[in-house]
Amino acid sequence: MDPMNVDNGGCGGLDAQIEQLMQCRPLAEQEVKALCEKAKEILMEESNVQPVKSPVTICGDIHGQFHDLVELFRIGGKCPDTNYLFMGDYVDRGYYSVETVTVSTLAYPNLLGTKRLYCCFLLQLLVALKVRYPHRITILRGNHESRQVESEIFCLHGGLSPSIENLDSVRSLDRVQEVPHEGPMCDLLWSDPDDRCGWGISPRGAGYTFGQDISEQFNHTNNLKLVARAHQLVMEGYNWAHEQKVVTIFSAPNYCYRCGNMASILEVDDCNSHTFIQFDPAPRRGEPDVTRRTPDYFL
Repeated sequence: MDPMNVDNGGCGGLDAQIEQLMQCRPLAEQEVKALCEKAKEILMEESNVQPVKSPVTICGDIHGQFHDLVELFRIGGKCPDTNYLFMGDYVDRGYYSVETVTVSTLAYPNLLGTKRLYCCFLLQLLVALKVRYPHRITILRGNHESRQVESEIFCLHGGLSPSIENLDSVRSLDRVQEVPHEGPMCDLLWSDPDDRCGWGISPRGAGYTFGQDISEQFNHTNNLKLVARAHQLVMEGYNWAHEQKVVTIFSAPNYCYRCGNMASILEVDDCNSHTFIQFDPAPRRGEPDVTRRTPDYFL
């Protein structure tokens, strides 16, 4: 499969589409359908635990904040100059979130109103970049899929699961399905690190909390140095836990346009050294001044 032969436009056509999306101009329905089909083929060929080479820039939740994604690329470098790994939560609860993303909503974002407009651009842009540069941008589904950077850093969206002791258990999961309400797939989406040891009941109503003893055992069993995850708002954009065995990365600054947090990305170099880059919200064009309170459950 040639990822550049999309809608008979080749790489030049993809480059034009990416530039069009960066300027907040929607693609035609046929173009979106072709991108989705090619992206599906690429993603289906990837494994549950896909190896990623360093150097790589690891990104947390985006939550539909399109202009902040553009700012992220400005700070971190353009793709393919920079190798990116995104850990999910692209659009699900941001100010521009859409309840259900379909081809028609992607193709006709003008029908959705201002509050949902930029989620469509954001999704189209990430999909287009994945098709154009399949080996330079990794996008996790935001649930059970995971990535392993140089066999040392395990990247996933949420957290660990009492049903999973090693990476082979993740590799054996059937990911081509909706995420169930419980079980290992659900846990990898919803679990969070905690100051208390052992496994605990998650206040989210899904997944678990897990203590330092759990993360240390998981890292030891799998010869890992670090678990990198997203899923939680952290005010400085990143937060170490469990004596730097686990790190949370959050890449949506001023989350929901009211939280006042910074965002960050994690750069991992050729020697697997870590550098966090923090950034503030980017100016946004054409937004209404109306805000709405987000329930604390989502924070």
